[in-house]
Amino acid sequence: MSDVVIERLEDRLLTLTMNRPENRNALNPALCEGLVAAATRAAANVDAHAVLLTGAGPAFCVGGDVKAMASGEGRQLSPDDRAWSLRGWMETSRLLHDMRKPTVAGINGAAAGAGLSLALACDLRIAARSAKITTAFARVALSSDFGGTYFLTRLVGSARARELYFTSPVLTADDALRLGLVNEVVDDAEFAGAARAYALKLAHGPRVTLGYIKHNINMAETASLEACFDNEAINHVRSGGTADHREAAAAFVEKRQPVFRGA
Repeated sequence: MSDVVIERLEDRLLTLTMNRPENRNALNPALCEGLVAAATRAAANVDAHAVLLTGAGPAFCVGGDVKAMASGEGRQLSPDDRAWSLRGWMETSRLLHDMRKPTVAGINGAAAGAGLSLALACDLRIAARSAKITTAFARVALSSDFGGTYFLTRLVGSARARELYFTSPVLTADDALRLGLVNEVVDDAEFAGAARAYALKLAHGPRVTLGYIKHNINMAETASLEACFDNEAINHVRSGGTADHREAAAAFVEKRQPVFRGA
């Protein structure tokens, strides 16, 4: 665990908190490296049935540290070396997208640039009503990173993604909800508890089966129909062999709520 990423595992839910509140959780090398390490541990942690990513202080993450960019920090490296470093840091987005467990972005405040990309890499997003959301890159004459163009295009389609990247409007949480960028908006006073409850419900779901569902949906983004059918059939049979499926079937017959164990 690093000081810039706080990791808390409680009641099957792993919360990862970006912890540079004085800089609105802007991404510097330490935070980028801390996020990769934390996401790697999260993916491998069988006790973490779901992951909640959020930010300390008033912001979720405002993207790259523009003040450091303006100072020329990192420019002593060659373009190839800088690209290699950036690509390594972007693994956080891939891990959030690929890990076989639900990931939730708790957007407690501003989410911009790479910060928005990290939120979009998660399976689901819940936002505080006062949150402001923007792609931001064009405003600082940069293209995109952390997978933002990949995830945004799949969420809202190519035409809308082009609009949001080319013009960089600042969206309210309610705007983002209407566009399908977030799944739920909660009043600020209730946000912390609501975001945890939202993710905790997933953490107490059928862990193995949710992993299979996520795998099916991820494959549907790029694979052929036949490959998706094959994968669905295999994962459906595998999930049918879990203890959680047997518990769900018994609970249905007995007219009660199932108690999943994640096995």
